[in-house]
Amino acid sequence: MKSTLRPAFVLFGALTVVVGVLYPALVTGIGKVAFADKAGGSLIVQGGKPVGSTLIGQSFSSPGYFWGRPSATGPMANNAGGSSGSNQGPLNPALAEAVKGRIAALRAADPGNIDPVPVDLVTASASGLDPEISVAGAYYQAGRVAAARALPRQQVDALVARHTVGKVLGFLGEARVNVLALNLALDGEPQARR
Repeated sequence: MKSTLRPAFVLFGALTVVVGVLYPALVTGIGKVAFADKAGGSLIVQGGKPVGSTLIGQSFSSPGYFWGRPSATGPMANNAGGSSGSNQGPLNPALAEAVKGRIAALRAADPGNIDPVPVDLVTASASGLDPEISVAGAYYQAGRVAAARALPRQQVDALVARHTVGKVLGFLGEARVNVLALNLALDGEPQARR
């Protein structure tokens, strides 16, 4: 029996060190060197303090800011520790009511805007944490943001265009806009009211 247990414990110990210590340390080191920004959470830092991440959505409700996608996380919105989808299908009455309420909120914030509301502004993403909106979603809100900040609409549209990221590798996904990065750039615009 000793002859069987000894090699088993030696192998167990060796694999624990290799798989539990050496491999994670190697992968973490490579990540921090090759992908320093992403390995650190893709944080946006201003004035030496992190203000958010380009990977996790934030809630904005002021008319002078672009609003992101609704969050499906609980108990608070955009809670990275509670990432999950709403699991509500398209025929779920609760989802239909939530979408109606979100459309009403967007219409109330910008009563003169009669354009169709882009679907991403009224539905949560699969993770509930999406930091980006469609280009159509950004332009839909540009008039409201421009009016709230007393900026020319063309200036806000140009800001959206500068912060539009194209498809991945030129053909995967859709063009999109990171809401936090756009709002931070908006705060830096001349003549912006806060």
